[in-house]
Amino acid sequence: MSARAAAVAEVLWELKRADKVATYSVVAARAGFSAGANGRAMQTALKAVRRDWPHLEWWRAISDDGAIKAGTEQVQELTSWGAEFGDEVKGMVALKLDEERLMIWEDAPENASVNS
Repeated sequence: MSARAAAVAEVLWELKRADKVATYSVVAARAGFSAGANGRAMQTALKAVRRDWPHLEWWRAISDDGAIKAGTEQVQELTSWGAEFGDEVKGMVALKLDEERLMIWEDAPENASVNS
């Protein structure tokens, strides 16, 4: 288990309790590291979270641009949660999200916005 994955797990727990989602950059910053190029560090941490803590709602961490591969488990989970998506373009769908469903921590740096 990595320290990053453990820190991300804590942030995911906060998101679950608040019933919100957050972008990779915001989750990573809250967990004390950078999301990395194209969110790669976050993707690696999320793989470990899914393996070590399968009960956590990993799908609450979304890419900074809100684009998600169409037909994936994350799209299914977010749809069940009540999220909506734009049309599929090149195998990707854009998350449409009301700002009140996006987690904002008062002590966090500026949050990345998601397409609305």
